[in-house]
Amino acid sequence: MKTFVSKLRPTPAQVACLSETVETCRQRYNHALSERKTAYRERGESIGFARQCASLPMLKREVPHLQRVHSQVVQDVVRRGDRAFQAFVRRVNAGEKAGYPRCKGRGRYDSFTYPRWGNGVKREQGRLVLSKIGALRLHNDRPVEGTPNICIIVRNADGWYAHIVCAVAPSPLPPPGRSVGIDVGRESFATLSNGVQIANPRSYRTAERKLKQAQRRLSRRVKGSNRSRKARTLLANAHLKVKRARRDFAHTIARAPVNEDDHIVVEKLNIRGMVRNHPLAKSISDAGWGIVLNILLAKAARAGRVVWKSTLPERRTYARAVASPFPNGLPFAGTPARIVVVNCTAIIMLRLTS
Repeated sequence: MKTFVSKLRPTPAQVACLSETVETCRQRYNHALSERKTAYRERGESIGFARQCASLPMLKREVPHLQRVHSQVVQDVVRRGDRAFQAFVRRVNAGEKAGYPRCKGRGRYDSFTYPRWGNGVKREQGRLVLSKIGALRLHNDRPVEGTPNICIIVRNADGWYAHIVCAVAPSPLPPPGRSVGIDVGRESFATLSNGVQIANPRSYRTAERKLKQAQRRLSRRVKGSNRSRKARTLLANAHLKVKRARRDFAHTIARAPVNEDDHIVVEKLNIRGMVRNHPLAKSISDAGWGIVLNILLAKAARAGRVVWKSTLPERRTYARAVASPFPNGLPFAGTPARIVVVNCTAIIMLRLTS
């Protein structure tokens, strides 16, 4: 799967319709959660996705504004609630922090989904045609690859975006016959086994002063006023700029090893546990290690590369390290697991000096 993002140029009337659709979906999501909670608390029964979807036609007759939203979009809202409860049950069974699904307040629900391409959504003459909304102009319309499956309409601080998810066939790259090990850090973002060091961009640290100023400006505004709304938009845009800079850096960094190496060995990290160290939490989160590794896995899978998770012991001097297979990194089902030996001298030196 590959997602193509295009910015929408809706008219004022279409913006109002998009906002109304998001608000209707938010209310339906909250209603679905409350319905499940009430049924379990009062009658001791669990309501599933199919049962809630079966009640939608009757609910549409009772709630007129629900009729102005495409049926597939409403069903996807119910599916989101079902996934939230499934994740809650999974965490309870695993003994993790449960986190009971919560209702979404205003401004906390910013997207809706057409789960089937061609059923309520299509592209036509450079426009994205959405059922119940209309034909929306696309800014800098980019062609998509593969077969479109899903369309997600997202509201960001700087406008509306269409995320078109397509099924793209793998396009293996020719094997260069090389392997590389990657060790991430805080001083330099990463050190490769060939000695190359990648500088840490520190996207959040660079913008931290402006973010603080925008946050203080918002705090001084009267809640609910127009000036408060404008200040909130400026703050959201500042955070969005940091997010995009970090993601652009991640795509750039992940592309190089995929193009140049057959086997890529990454360090096994418990990032969730590492950010519990308060003095280092901001630097670890700012680096965005998890984003880079996830993008690296996706690019490697499409290019036919193999990604392994390193079992390199800490604070020992080895010239070579044996890597264990990383299941999520295997590009194709049925690919035999292979033991890869890579030169990790640079990684060890960095670990001992950090």
